[in-house]
Amino acid sequence: MAGIRSLLNAAAVLLALATPVVAQDYPTKPVRIIVPFPPGGSNDLAARVIATQLSERLGKQFLVENRGGAGGVVGTELVAKSAPDGYTLLITSIAGTVTPWLYKLSFEPVTSFTPVSILLSVPTVLVVHPDLPVKSTKELIAMAKEKPGQLQYASSGIGASLHLAGELFKVMASVDILHVPFRGAGPAMIDVVGGHTKVAFGSVPSAMGHIRANRVRALGVGELKRIAALPDVPTIDEAGIPGYAAGNWIGLVAPAGTPPAVVARLHNEIQAILDTPEAQKAFANEGADVVRMSSAEFGAFMRSELAKWGKVVKEAGIKAQ
Repeated sequence: MAGIRSLLNAAAVLLALATPVVAQDYPTKPVRIIVPFPPGGSNDLAARVIATQLSERLGKQFLVENRGGAGGVVGTELVAKSAPDGYTLLITSIAGTVTPWLYKLSFEPVTSFTPVSILLSVPTVLVVHPDLPVKSTKELIAMAKEKPGQLQYASSGIGASLHLAGELFKVMASVDILHVPFRGAGPAMIDVVGGHTKVAFGSVPSAMGHIRANRVRALGVGELKRIAALPDVPTIDEAGIPGYAAGNWIGLVAPAGTPPAVVARLHNEIQAILDTPEAQKAFANEGADVVRMSSAEFGAFMRSELAKWGKVVKEAGIKAQ
């Protein structure tokens, strides 16, 4: 019995000694960062900036892999069921706290993951195709009231932040505009650029290039103050809907059970990345703001968001399609 106890004690000591080594040696092979939406949106932008810098800093490739579908559920489920070894990570966002209220999931929306770091907050922008004869939010509201149910707005998918932004707009402006969901912010914006759907609630990163090229017209941003990336575009609050505010947040999580030392190393590296001029410029150019929390604070924030958006989904009667 004493021999078995000695072996167990020795194993425990070896495990304790190995934990820092895991962090020191990590990563020893390429790491996948799963984005549960198609390329072109703010989630994708955040992933690619972080992946590039992590690859340079840690000496192994961090590869971005887009796995869209079911409002982000497909890619999220993939990570939830991956080995908790730090080699499969997930870009998460507000959608991860909304879709649990819309879909039957095979994983837990919060406890299936280990929070690593929040990254960004991303403003929403209301845009229209240039052919639509409106130049302001007030004019769009007037048109929508004249033609109830005839206008359509594109979003990145049911339950995503841009869908919630559109539904909040409809409620606060008392208008009837038909929602047209797409599988990501990029595809939604491309549809509006093509003139098929005339209105969109887009993330500033996914819309910025099209706004600068005059392929879409920006009417208002979903913040309570104007943003540096679009200083001449009024807020929707000042342009016609007092109190309107809708945006997104983006963060990085790992499967539940990922070694704390690995999580701590990733968190610390990401904080350093967020301080670099390259990352700050990349995010600022697209209208995104860096956000900082500890891993524990990020976990508490996700739990509060899950409760908050569950209430909104229920009150707004949002359903999966």
